[in-house]
Amino acid sequence: MKSPIFVGYLTMVRKELVRIFRIWSQTLLPPVVTMSLYFVVFGGFIGSQVQPISGYSYMQYIVPGLVMMSIITAAYMNTVSTFYFAKWQHVIDEILVSPMPSWAVIAGFVSGGIIRAFLTGVLVVAVSLFFTHLVIFNILILFAAAFLTALLFSLAGIVNAIYAKSFDAISIVPNFVLTPLTYLGGVFYSIHLLPPFFAKLSLANPILYMVNAFRYGFLGVTDVSIGRCFAVIAVFTLLMLLWTLILFRKGAGLKR
Repeated sequence: MKSPIFVGYLTMVRKELVRIFRIWSQTLLPPVVTMSLYFVVFGGFIGSQVQPISGYSYMQYIVPGLVMMSIITAAYMNTVSTFYFAKWQHVIDEILVSPMPSWAVIAGFVSGGIIRAFLTGVLVVAVSLFFTHLVIFNILILFAAAFLTALLFSLAGIVNAIYAKSFDAISIVPNFVLTPLTYLGGVFYSIHLLPPFFAKLSLANPILYMVNAFRYGFLGVTDVSIGRCFAVIAVFTLLMLLWTLILFRKGAGLKR
């Protein structure tokens, strides 16, 4: 007999899957269209004028970064929106009074974010094949980087949703934090091309390490050692997990 906690977790995951595919025009289509425009403008028009980086064409070089950008956005937006709506509609109240422990509830929401992130990432990779050919240097590193990043930003989405007091509040972090950090995270360039001061400043951006770890899995090139990349990702993921668990234990912001 399956554990009641496991049944509850699977129910939450199934609900997230149904939601993702039911509104696929909002969850899966927009990032594919957006990334296609990036491929055309940056990879096609601008990239044709840029010299190869680390032995790869500019288009090949930016594809891993753009895929990682879509993974980050999908994971974050899925949990921040579903969790906030659950709070707004008082669905979260029913979940919290159920026998499910906090970690299982968190796992249910986070799994939805990870699933959407991976679906989006696969679709963006498929679209990129119309513009360039890709190689996979190390599938394990590729998967690990994508999974840990999706986990991190799924947790971050829950934290944002817990603190949010209105619909507008759930868009503040994506617009004013995530977007700048992502664009300055080495998606479109190597930090070795930057002046020394800005190259060192870029090392303070955690997304730089996620992009480089993912790029290493694809192309085998990175601006930062792969061990350092995963160390930074693991530390931020652990901190975000602890933050989420503490908020659930305190019950702060969980009721609208």
